[in-house]
Amino acid sequence: MQFQLSYFSQYKRNIKNEVLAGLTTALALVPEVVAFALLAHISPLVGIGSAFVICLITSIFGGRPGMISGAAGSVAVVIVALVAQHGIEHLFVAVVLMGLIQIGIGLLRLGKFIRLVPQPVVYGFVNGLAVIIFLAQLEQFKVRDAAGAEHWLVGAPLLLMAGLVALTMAIVYFLPRLTKAVPASLVAIVAVSALVILGGLHTKSVGDIASIAGGLPTFHVPQVPFTWATLALVGPYAFIMALVGLTESLLTLTVVDEMTDTRGRGNQDCVAQGLANVASGLTGGMGGCAMIGQTMVNLESRGRGRLSGVVAAGALALFVVAGAGLIERLPLAALVGVMFMVVIGTFEWASLRILRRMPRTDVLVMLLVTVVTAVSQNLALAVLLGVVVSALAFAWENAKRIRARKHVDAAGVRHYEIFGPLFFGSAQAFGEKFDVAGDPAEIVIDFRESRVADMSAIDALHKLTERYQRLGKTVRLRHLSPDSQRLLGQAGPLIDVNIEEDPLYTVAGANVMY
Repeated sequence: MQFQLSYFSQYKRNIKNEVLAGLTTALALVPEVVAFALLAHISPLVGIGSAFVICLITSIFGGRPGMISGAAGSVAVVIVALVAQHGIEHLFVAVVLMGLIQIGIGLLRLGKFIRLVPQPVVYGFVNGLAVIIFLAQLEQFKVRDAAGAEHWLVGAPLLLMAGLVALTMAIVYFLPRLTKAVPASLVAIVAVSALVILGGLHTKSVGDIASIAGGLPTFHVPQVPFTWATLALVGPYAFIMALVGLTESLLTLTVVDEMTDTRGRGNQDCVAQGLANVASGLTGGMGGCAMIGQTMVNLESRGRGRLSGVVAAGALALFVVAGAGLIERLPLAALVGVMFMVVIGTFEWASLRILRRMPRTDVLVMLLVTVVTAVSQNLALAVLLGVVVSALAFAWENAKRIRARKHVDAAGVRHYEIFGPLFFGSAQAFGEKFDVAGDPAEIVIDFRESRVADMSAIDALHKLTERYQRLGKTVRLRHLSPDSQRLLGQAGPLIDVNIEEDPLYTVAGANVMY
C-alpha cells in the first residue's frame, strides 16, 4: 500500500510544469522520430506510433522519472540492413525479441554493470551524442529538387532559416532570466511558429519531411514463419539492438541522476524498456530506447516526474489523430533551434576545461568514445571500446606497481615482502623479483600487503614453487588474505604450494578472532 501511495504521488507534483514539459517534449520528438523512421526505410507513422508506445510504457514503469524514451536513431542504424534485406515484418519479430532480451537482463539484475563504465567513457558518450544531435539538425538545412537530389539551402531561404533558428535560441536562452512560469522551449516554438504562419513566411516545415496524419498503433502479429530459421535470422540483430538500447538508456539514466541529484533504478528501467519494445513490436513498431536530446528538453522544461512522459506520449497520439494539419505547419527552424540549445546543454564542456589535468589515458578514452559514437552511431561498440581501453590501462598501471622487499632473518631464511596485487598483468614482473639460484634453502613470501587475484597469479606461484623445488628449496606463503587462500584452495591439485597458517588471536571480552 505504501508503495502504491508513493508511486501515484509522483503524478501529483508540479502538475502545470509536468504538462507543459510534456507538450514541449512531444513537439521536439516529432521531427526526430520521423527522421529516424525514414533512416530505417520505414513509414514515419510507424516511427511516431513506436514513440507513443515506448514513451508511454517507460514513463509509467521505468526506473527513471523524467527520462524520455522513443524510437531512437541509435537503434534505427542497426535495423537498416534487416529492413532492406528481409522486410519490415522481420523487424517486428526482432523488436519483440529485443524486448525479451532486455527484460531478461533486467530480471537478472545485470543493469548494475553500468557502474563499471568509467567517467571518461560517460563524457565521451555524452559528447558523441551531442555531436550526433547537432549533425542530425544540419539535415534540415537541405532541400530536395525535382529529381530527388538533396542540396543545401542558399540565399534568402538559408538566411531566413538561420535567422529563425537564431531567434529560437535567443528566446530559449534569455526568457528564463525574465520568467520561469512556462518552459522557454515551448514559448520559443509557439512564438516562432506564429511568426512564420501568421507572417506568411516560406520556410521548411514538419510537413516537408513527411505527413504524420493517421491512426494509433493496433495489435499486429508479425507475418513471418515462426521457425528456428527466422529466429537465427533476426537473433543477431535483436541482440545488438538490445545492447545498444540499454547502453544508451542506462547511460542517459546516469546523466539524469547527476543532473537532478537523484538516483534512478537501472534494473527496473531495463525491464521497462523491454516491455516497451515487446509492445512496440506487437503493434507494428520499431525498437527504441532513451533519447538523451528529448530528455534534456524535458528536464530543461522542468519535467521531473512520470507525468511529463505520459503527457508527451498522449500529445504524440493527439498529433497523429487530430492535430496533424497544425503540427505539419510548424517551422523546422523552431525545432532545430531548440535542439541546438539541447546540444549546447548536453555537451560536457567541463571535459574540455580539465583536459590538461586529466591523465593522458583518460583523455584518449574520452576522445575515442566521442569519435566512435559520432562516426559509427554504434553506442554499444563505443562504450565497450572505452571500457576495454580503460581496463587495459588500469591493468598496465597496476602491473607496474608490484614490488618486493627482501631480507634474511637470523635463522638464514630469505623473506620476500610483496607489495601490490598479483594478477595477470603483474605475473611476469613478480617472477623476476626472485633470485632462485642465489636464495638459501628456505624462502618465505609474505603477502601482507598484496593479494592473489586470478588464475594467472596462481600459475605464477606454481611455476615459482617448481623452480625452487628443482633446486631442493622450500617456499612458504605467509599472510595470505582469506579470499586469496580461498582462491588457492579452489585451485586444488593444479598448484603445489605451502601455505603457512597465520596465528589467530582472540581479543579478551570481544569474542572476536584476528
